[in-house]
Amino acid sequence: MSLEKQDVLKIAHLARLALDDNDAEQYQHSLTSVLDLVEQMQSVDTDGVEPLSHPLEAKQRLREDVVTEENRREAFLANAPQTEAGLFLVPKVID
Repeated sequence: MSLEKQDVLKIAHLARLALDDNDAEQYQHSLTSVLDLVEQMQSVDTDGVEPLSHPLEAKQRLREDVVTEENRREAFLANAPQTEAGLFLVPKVID
């Protein structure tokens, strides 16, 4: 598929890009080569090919979810200047 210069300028206008004539010619060649590649990929016969969710079919190794630290809430609250019902009390910063 080949794009004309007017097509590139219209695409640039729709994308709100400012292109001059030299840039339009460069993008014309680049976009045409991308569209040719897409056309080539669409012509490949993929009948009978099962889609893969992951190319390597790898399984993720996960560790067991176990508690590794004890509850030290009381020790942490002992260092706070003010606490109430197991929570830190802080001064009000927004009126």
